Amino acid sequence: MAHHDPQMSAHDCGDCPIRHRAVCARCETDELLRLEQMKYYRSYQAGQTVIWSGDRMDFVASVVSGIATLTQTMEDGRRQMVGLLLPSDFVGRPGRQVAAYDVTATTDLVMCCFRKKPFEEMMSSTPHIAQRLLEMTLDELDAAREWMLLLGRKTAREKIASLLAIIARRDASLKLRSAKGKLAFDLPLTREEMADYLGLTLETVSRQISALKKDGVIELEGKRHIQVPNFDLLLEETGDDSDGGFLV
Repeated sequence: MAHHDPQMSAHDCGDCPIRHRAVCARCETDELLRLEQMKYYRSYQAGQTVIWSGDRMDFVASVVSGIATLTQTMEDGRRQMVGLLLPSDFVGRPGRQVAAYDVTATTDLVMCCFRKKPFEEMMSSTPHIAQRLLEMTLDELDAAREWMLLLGRKTAREKIASLLAIIARRDASLKLRSAKGKLAFDLPLTREEMADYLGLTLETVSRQISALKKDGVIELEGKRHIQVPNFDLLLEETGDDSDGGFLV
C-alpha cells in the first residue's frame, strides 16, 4: 500500500527539487499557497503498483523522486511498456475520471499529489498552470513518438544509447545544468528492467553496455553509476539526427 509521508508533508514548495520543471513552475507565492492547501505526498516502494488502468482517480500528481513505468495490458495478458515517468513528470489527466494505463514504481517513488477537483478549479482560474500542463503534454507526445521509434526501428546499441541519453538529459535538467560535455548520473533501472522495457534480452543489454564502455562512450562505476565523457559522442550512438531528435 502507498503511504503518506508525514516528514515530506511539511516540505515547502520553494524547496522542491522539481520546482523549476513541474506543472507549478510559473506559480507565484499566493498560487503556491493554494496548491499547498490541496497537496499531499505519497510514497511507494519499488515494484508497487501506483495506479491500475481503469481505476478511478481522485488526484493528479508530479513525480518528485524515483521512476515509474506506464504499461498497457492486452486482452491475452501480455504487457507493453509505453513510457517512463521521471522526476517532474505529471501523472493523471484533469477532466478524465479513470486511469488510462497501469503506473508501476520501478524504484522507490515519491509523488506530490493534488486533490483533483480543487486542482481542476485552480486550472480554470490560473491560465499559466493550464499552459504549463499543455507544454508538458506536448513534450510527452514527442517522447511517446520517440519511444515508438526506439522500440520499432533502432538497433540494440542505439536503443541502449537512446535510453542512456534520455536519462542523462533529464538528470542534467533537474540539476539545472546543460546536457553537454561530460555528464554523470545514476542509472535508475536494472539491466533486467532495461531489457524488458527495450524488448531485448538481458545478455544483449549487458553485451551492448560493455561495448559502449569498451569504445569509450560511457564509463561505469559499479553497476549503476554512469559517466559520459562526451555527451555528443553518446548522441552519435543513438541513431538520431544531429540535435538528438527527441525531447524529454
